[in-house]
Amino acid sequence: MLKIPQGRTEVMSEETGHTDAGETDAVDEREQYRRQFAEDISLIWEMAGTSRMDGRVLGYLMIMDRPYISSADLAAALGASTGAVSMATRRLIDTNFIRRHSLPGDRNHYFKAEEDPWGSFLANERRYFDKQISSLDAALRWVSPEETEARVRLTNGRDYLEWVQDYHHKMLADWREHKRAREAGLPEGGA
Repeated sequence: MLKIPQGRTEVMSEETGHTDAGETDAVDEREQYRRQFAEDISLIWEMAGTSRMDGRVLGYLMIMDRPYISSADLAAALGASTGAVSMATRRLIDTNFIRRHSLPGDRNHYFKAEEDPWGSFLANERRYFDKQISSLDAALRWVSPEETEARVRLTNGRDYLEWVQDYHHKMLADWREHKRAREAGLPEGGA
């Protein structure tokens, strides 16, 4: 059960994106929930072997109801250093979970979650597969024909990744069709 502290505290303004003192408990409760959601996502990411900070940043960006947030305000909301937020945002941009947003005449960095971060991730995974397949192909050229056990492992790895990569194209198309049907109010499976 989520325990939310009551009382008046400094919270981030929904409209300005800056910290304002004296907001109501209702806003404070919503901000506390956003922070808790970010922590929950971070634990899931950590269980999957990825950076917990990346999960915190993505979780917060997914649940905030503003169009974008500055890196300084994001660090304040998460109680994290600006350096940790900077590293996390770079990794999340690189994997297409989030994107940078700029404002004319403003040198600050702003961020927002992609509308479909999971679909973006699925599309981006292809790059990972290409690198792995290339590495396995290079290793297969290097091992001698007599090294049969190594050759079998490397071949299985390469072929598996090629198979998964091909399946990714189908999954991404299926996911896009599922979203289209959902948005059109069609029953599962489209039509």
